[in-house]
Amino acid sequence: MIFLIQMITEITQGVKVTVETEYQSSYSSPSQYHFVFTYRITIENQSDFTVQLLRRHWHIHDAAFTPREVEGEGVVGQQPVLEPGQTHQYISGCNLKSGIGKMVGTYLMERVVDGARFEVNIPEFSMVAPLRMN
Repeated sequence: MIFLIQMITEITQGVKVTVETEYQSSYSSPSQYHFVFTYRITIENQSDFTVQLLRRHWHIHDAAFTPREVEGEGVVGQQPVLEPGQTHQYISGCNLKSGIGKMVGTYLMERVVDGARFEVNIPEFSMVAPLRMN
């Protein structure tokens, strides 16, 4: 069973980032404090410039546990180049121990025309296992 939790969007310097999260009950084991969430991210270049996603930086907060940071090149092994009007979509996941958490982050982007680099906000989104909602 899959539960759609939320969809949230933010635009930074003409780059629109939309996040959709889902709780994955079939991969989770609440009795063992293992809660699995997936998130689908759509990046849309609404600017007038071709841009490339170079890096990602995430802050992961799991209720009652130490926050984590994840940083690295690209997203799911890719550093997509987006022409004006183009989109890139990918799906990734996050495991939580508590069943309640949130993620927020940034992408490091580069304008292809002049090499200018800038950060694009990934909007903060929550992850809550349905059994934690009562």
